[in-house]
Amino acid sequence: MTVKDTLGHPLSGASAAAAELFEQACHEFRCLVDDPLATAQKAIALAPEFTMAHALVGWLNLLGTEPGGLAPARAVLETTRLLAADEREAMHLKAIEHVVNGRWHAAGLVLEDLSVRWPHDALALQAGHQIDFFVGHSRMLRDRMARVASTWHPGMPGYHAVLGMYAFGLEECGDYARAEALGRRAVELEPRDSWAWHAVAHVMEMQNRRRDGVAWLGDNADTWSPGSFLGTHNWWHLALFHLGLDQVDAVLKIVDERVLGPASPLALEMIDGSAMLWRLALRGIDVGDRWQPLADRWAASMAQCERSQYAFNDLHAVLAFVGAGREAEVRQVLAKQDAALASAGTGDDNVGFLRDVGHDATRAIHAFGQGRYDEAVQRLRPLRSHAARFGGSHAQRDLIDQTLIAAADRAGQGLLADALRRERAERVQ
Repeated sequence: MTVKDTLGHPLSGASAAAAELFEQACHEFRCLVDDPLATAQKAIALAPEFTMAHALVGWLNLLGTEPGGLAPARAVLETTRLLAADEREAMHLKAIEHVVNGRWHAAGLVLEDLSVRWPHDALALQAGHQIDFFVGHSRMLRDRMARVASTWHPGMPGYHAVLGMYAFGLEECGDYARAEALGRRAVELEPRDSWAWHAVAHVMEMQNRRRDGVAWLGDNADTWSPGSFLGTHNWWHLALFHLGLDQVDAVLKIVDERVLGPASPLALEMIDGSAMLWRLALRGIDVGDRWQPLADRWAASMAQCERSQYAFNDLHAVLAFVGAGREAEVRQVLAKQDAALASAGTGDDNVGFLRDVGHDATRAIHAFGQGRYDEAVQRLRPLRSHAARFGGSHAQRDLIDQTLIAAADRAGQGLLADALRRERAERVQ
């Protein structure tokens, strides 16, 4: 008898007990809580030929942009070559193979086609949504969900996650009212849905609703924070709201206890540390010795790569290295970017991320740190119109604008700095 998931998709190689663990792991991943990797591995222990459990392990290793995730993902591909897979499952594996080889856009397209055929495959939607985020494809963050939303209904497992992902896509496309409504509904349905909490926080950030943001995240931290592996990022958002209110003591408390305090070696969490310390430094706030341990962790992460693997991570590593005054590490990152750019033609999408945005943005941060403010301005100004091409959200990429304004001020280009500030103020009206 063929075992199926709760929405009717066949699960090759699964047992009933293993399928239950797979469903639990998928739920944990949809909410970004607990340990879905461990749960998926338990499913594999019960059913070693369970193809989709292996695929989930592959996605969990890849969607953190960790250098160390590539080897386990490659192992998944080797293992599953010998296992049964129907067409839907084979498309998951093909998409995983694309990401392993740096072909993020191709992977997103495979998952797009999968979702056209099987709109209730929540894992394909979530993996595709994360890929859209990493490549900065704002429209697909929205439209991947728009294509399937009408086929999902309350009571279907994963419905809350579709609403939460759709909310984030709507926010990135500027449809703030609808984004907030869907995000709040997702949280009502599943209070542990970290991505839905995050989507509503983004709406409030983009609308400059700092006090609403403090209430949304600060008053509900006991709900969204425990066990959430998006927790550090949502704490970062709360700190960002406090920073917008000039509540620096509250910002530093969150930074010390929640963002830097855990000393996470994960790139996505180190990004939050770099981004917040840089914003504080741009305001002239002394962050003390906080840069050095963060730079140590970035150095360990970057040492795993012979060449640049993801330009967005490079930029945030260099923020830490510049902040810590570690010139040698900055030059190592730039050399790895040069090595990646020299590999053009290999199909690695990171070459495009670097060419379009990442290389100049990273060099601009280096120039800023060395007091070459005119160069920082020159490198950053052309990037703003297409900065999304190297990933991240509007809120994260705002760091480019903030750095440009500070560089213009320090370069004596006051008219430009004032014009940029007026432009920035108009964007949040």
